[in-house]
Amino acid sequence: MNEYKINTKCVQAGYRPGNGEPRQIPIIQSTTFKYDTSEDMGKLFDLQASGYFYTRLQNPTNDYVAAKIAALEGGSAAMLTSSGQAANFFAIFNICECGGHIVSSSSIYGGTFNLIAVTLKKMGISVTFVSPDASDEELDAAFQDNTKAVFGETIANPALTVLDIEKYAKAAHRHGVPLIIDNTFPTPVNCRPIEWGADIVTHSTTKYMDGHGAAVGGAVVDSGKFDWMAHKEKFPGLCTPDESYHGITYVEQFGNAGAFITKCTAQLMRDFGCIQSPQNAFLLNLGLESLHVRMPRHVENGQAVAEFLSSHPKVEKVNYSGLKGDKYYALAQKYLPNGGCGVVSFVLKGGRPAAEEFMKKLKLAAIETHVADARTCCLNPATSTHRQLTDAQLEAAGIPAGLVRLSCGLEDKEDLINDLKQALA
Repeated sequence: MNEYKINTKCVQAGYRPGNGEPRQIPIIQSTTFKYDTSEDMGKLFDLQASGYFYTRLQNPTNDYVAAKIAALEGGSAAMLTSSGQAANFFAIFNICECGGHIVSSSSIYGGTFNLIAVTLKKMGISVTFVSPDASDEELDAAFQDNTKAVFGETIANPALTVLDIEKYAKAAHRHGVPLIIDNTFPTPVNCRPIEWGADIVTHSTTKYMDGHGAAVGGAVVDSGKFDWMAHKEKFPGLCTPDESYHGITYVEQFGNAGAFITKCTAQLMRDFGCIQSPQNAFLLNLGLESLHVRMPRHVENGQAVAEFLSSHPKVEKVNYSGLKGDKYYALAQKYLPNGGCGVVSFVLKGGRPAAEEFMKKLKLAAIETHVADARTCCLNPATSTHRQLTDAQLEAAGIPAGLVRLSCGLEDKEDLINDLKQALA
């Protein structure tokens, strides 16, 4: 499918039925798979043959959809997970174990911040958070001898900072480690981080990829371009024998294009079992088939709402990289020339009390923890998704306590603006 444009890939990539086979991706709703001999199954357990034996690790429905996402991102391989959080955990833990260290942008989703700063710390993995606007010198200073990866979000949730992917990628590569980018908000329709130097891309497929609030899920995509053996002392899990699979060395057996996802499946999915259900993968694929049609509408609505809010006297600040006065406008023109997403964040004069009162008055937009849906929704991150952060951490992440995150859906933009207008009044 490489010769086709992304619009066609959204519809056709990943699954091509043969003669007389189902036109739609089949839902393989089975936990197990039958084989004629123990030898046949043994080859699967030894990673000597491809196939399926237990859905906790792999399922054909999931693999069809993962292949589509890999094609959309321009990656060599991909896997689906049970959630976006699982995807980020797998992407990091696949190469960073106890005693390791990562460098991360401080402007990331609150749940991911907690995963990195608290949970991974309990597992012996330390982190240095840096500003998304860090200079080359500040980035270089954050690295340690045991650094294994760099992490960031293309468009941060909910601060909406735009990461300079190319700068972060060059810094990561100067220190011999991969760059992991969460590309949930723009989706590959509006940005493909691998083209700017990212090595691993993650998604919460729950958001725009699904697009209808129907199925929780995540994805990990490998670019296939990082040379693990060139830095083999940093990545023994990929570059030295795995005794749990009879001494196989993933990079030697599957090359740079297949080692990362194979290890992630064979080890982490085997042991943690964070598989996406085949039914959810099927629903995700339905969303992907219209992703290229929906994203421009989300962007159109986001831009219109951001422009309205930026001129309203009760609004203190608006974050939306499509606005010419936005701090990240120039970076957005580079990485997101077709627009970023439909999410707008803004601070009302009056802080948290004003934000809470405003949200009570909305009629179309619902207060939800969800985002990037066909229906418009909003929340106050400080009292919901980011409530585990201190005020200082909120400020460092670019999320004042009175900030409102508004996710513009697919409704008519005039109706959305009128709803905001009456709520503000």
